[in-house]
Amino acid sequence: METIAITANEAGQRLDRFLKKYLRAAPLSLVYRLVRKDVKVNGMRRGIDYMLEEGDEIALYLDGARIDELARRDAASAGRAYGAGFRRRPKIQFKVCYEDGNILAVSKPYGLLTHGDGREKKDTLVNQVVGYLTDRGEYDPSAERLFTPSPTGRLDRNTTGLVVFGKNSKAVRDFSRMVASEDAVEKYYLALVFGAIEEELTLEGSILKDEEKNRVKVIEANDDKNPAKPSLTIVRPLGISRGADVRYTLVEVNLVTGRPHQIRAHLAAEGYPIAGDPKYGDRSRNRRFTQRFGITSQFLHAHKIIVKKGGGSLEYLTGAIMESSLPQRLVEITETLGVSI
Repeated sequence: METIAITANEAGQRLDRFLKKYLRAAPLSLVYRLVRKDVKVNGMRRGIDYMLEEGDEIALYLDGARIDELARRDAASAGRAYGAGFRRRPKIQFKVCYEDGNILAVSKPYGLLTHGDGREKKDTLVNQVVGYLTDRGEYDPSAERLFTPSPTGRLDRNTTGLVVFGKNSKAVRDFSRMVASEDAVEKYYLALVFGAIEEELTLEGSILKDEEKNRVKVIEANDDKNPAKPSLTIVRPLGISRGADVRYTLVEVNLVTGRPHQIRAHLAAEGYPIAGDPKYGDRSRNRRFTQRFGITSQFLHAHKIIVKKGGGSLEYLTGAIMESSLPQRLVEITETLGVSI
């Protein structure tokens, strides 16, 4: 038998979801069976939807070797996410834009993954943030069974700017709920697009994702055969280049809904692709853009978050503004084109 004391970072989640993360190798069907027969919380049987509270004790009536097998406990997993498993800490590349006891907002640089993928697992924004908080004594990987400071959203590798992390599980959940409500948090991006945008645009095409190709397309209609997600992007022009063969507009984009590649796809569908965008952009104009400025990816930067209404443990954030300035190489492009903010 093993007894598990629930910490503050593990509270607030359903019993079955906690056990599925704790026993990573266990299929969900086994987790359900364990809850019925081999699990007690504070000495009592509980349903799968029981919400765990700090201080609860879970008794898991299994042989120790079986628990180790289901939890995948071995030397390789001891340094989960960041810690003893890494001899060299990833170098800190981000800039801190806002920080308090619960939230850390950082500016992600160009070329850095938010999460790891099949090619890069160590040098990621998540691991850099974990290292930063570990060095400051705000996170101890050896003391946490399941929780790792986590981003409440993500940016593509080559999109720069703001990413908000929760330092504890409650902060992650509360900020994620605020973003999902679509009226509590406003997110703004800066983008350089091909073409002259003279007035504010409201783009409402639904987003349909092709998982295999990792691309999306914008469609007008939505039905059961075409389950696209309604999307809303508001585009405000800040400056238009003058006297050149290729016209550019620097825009501020209010991302009202947060669909994958939404800004890039919406602007391209409207006829104003983001300069340098290799996936949704204009190849011919991108080639000339690259030759002139040396940029091979989209000019897109997450530059501001406004908290209109805080919630839960983050009510105090109401009115907070988090900002990330444009990287210098993008500033130089706007100055050259005469579209600086």
